[in-house]
Amino acid sequence: MHIDHAAREPVRRRAGITAVASFLPERKVTSQQLQQRIAVASGLSLPAQLLERATGIASRRVAADDEYASTLAVRAARTALHRAGLTAFDVDLLVFASATRDVVEPATAHIVQAELGSRAHALDVTNACNSFVNGIDTARAMILAGRARRALVVTGETPSRAVRHEPSGLDQLRDGFAGYTFGDAGAAVVLEAVDGGGILDVDSETHSEHWSVGGIFGGGSRHPRGDEHTYFHGDGGELREVFEKVGTSVLDRMRQRTGLDWGDFRHILVHQVTVPYLERFVELTGVPRDRLVVTVPELGNMASATLGVQLDRVHEGLRPGDRVLFVGLGGGVSIMTMVWEKA
Repeated sequence: MHIDHAAREPVRRRAGITAVASFLPERKVTSQQLQQRIAVASGLSLPAQLLERATGIASRRVAADDEYASTLAVRAARTALHRAGLTAFDVDLLVFASATRDVVEPATAHIVQAELGSRAHALDVTNACNSFVNGIDTARAMILAGRARRALVVTGETPSRAVRHEPSGLDQLRDGFAGYTFGDAGAAVVLEAVDGGGILDVDSETHSEHWSVGGIFGGGSRHPRGDEHTYFHGDGGELREVFEKVGTSVLDRMRQRTGLDWGDFRHILVHQVTVPYLERFVELTGVPRDRLVVTVPELGNMASATLGVQLDRVHEGLRPGDRVLFVGLGGGVSIMTMVWEKA
């Protein structure tokens, strides 16, 4: 049975987002450059502009060799803390929430914390492209439970490291094609208790029978070693079919439960994989295009950092009382919604 914890919270006990930041690596790689690299490395003859025509992605940002998931998270975190007028020691909970990380063990949150110089309770939250929203929800719950006073939730996504640049043939190209949508980015938010507004509603739905449809399967106990398992594998078409089948029900529940319609949101932030998928999302849900913050053509699929980057782009223009809807879509498969109102 679904329990809407956020809607049951007294207003005085709501947690809200009080600062936002994002970070993009300097290096820009166009789809034309990426396709040329694949063609040269593999010897495959690919149709002109295949990647851009299939995905609608013209470019993406790619981390430098000496930049890691923690690097992108730290740079976003420092900006978020500065915007909030805080130091690292003002935070007593640090959540690193990302689909990618620096190492399998320990938690990348400790690497981020070592760079920031803070002493907060630190932990990782990971759930594919929903990681950042899950991290925000986890921090919210800990604030409301009295376990934390102020939280810093960060993500650093480097999915470009899982892209197969040398496919052995068309089968490998197809198997890893979804990886060619990836771009790297970092994002961060500060959460604390607020007197008004805040996170009003959170919902999620999981269909875990589809966990094997796509992912990076190396590094765990199933495939502890071997380069083959460090590449992204996935059936993008099957993932899209699952989201189309079940994704709208979460949005319908949110609207019915909160009484809010699309026009009640200043912005609707949606995880973006490709331009065709975003267009299909609009078609299925009826979300007005003018409410979207479109990032995928220039930045690609930034995994869980997508919503953080979008929020950072619009945050400065928000006024108290403006509502923002987060819509997360993640492999596994999970769908999430979060309604936030600026205090």
